[in-house]
Amino acid sequence: MLELKDLSYQVEGESGQGLDILDKVSLTVGDNKLIVITGPNGGGKTTLAKAIMGLVQPTGGQILWNGTDITNMDITGRARLGVSYGFQQPPRFKGLRVRDLLALAAGSERLTREEGCQYLTKVGLCAHDYIDREVDASLSGGEVKRIEIATILARKAGLMIFDEPEAGIDLWSFAKLTETFQAIHRRREATLLIISHQERIIGLADEIVMISEGKVARHGPRDEIFPEILANAKAGCSYLTQEGE
Repeated sequence: MLELKDLSYQVEGESGQGLDILDKVSLTVGDNKLIVITGPNGGGKTTLAKAIMGLVQPTGGQILWNGTDITNMDITGRARLGVSYGFQQPPRFKGLRVRDLLALAAGSERLTREEGCQYLTKVGLCAHDYIDREVDASLSGGEVKRIEIATILARKAGLMIFDEPEAGIDLWSFAKLTETFQAIHRRREATLLIISHQERIIGLADEIVMISEGKVARHGPRDEIFPEILANAKAGCSYLTQEGE
């Protein structure tokens, strides 16, 4: 279970006054849930995700993962507890093969080819076509993102955080990406926390969290929150994107 208690992150504004990027955010996320965090640009969504992973240090509040206070824990410590983060633009590694990357993620130099292929199959990639490829510019954005998810699976992460995974990929890759999220959720392998403006991804959620001006504006079941978002979209007051946008 993930618990955020009055989580705050403040920076110094141009005038020297404190600027609240996160303002006492409190949130509880149950095990194996698929949660989508959405809301206007600049509302604090990415900062919230980075604070959970340890990429930024909160200025107030607490972060608890399975009862352990990880607020002041470094990224490595959180990763050892099963917290993982998927970037908008995953890095590429010239000279490093996919199987090497999976072995590093699994923490085992003895990761077999068959085991590596199993992780790739889970994210919808034809394993034998990818296992020995280099993680370089020859791979599309969608391919790199799914390989990154495979490495997160190899780490056996209990909490998977993804920051706008739809960014920079084509429609075919996007469709495969949503299938991957659905499959992970169906297997109940981990808690998924996804930041997205994309209507199709929001539609996958068990619960939706709307973040605005650094605060939780709304939080509830998809069937309760999603119709409100769609109604706002029809009224022309929306930050949503659809496939192809």
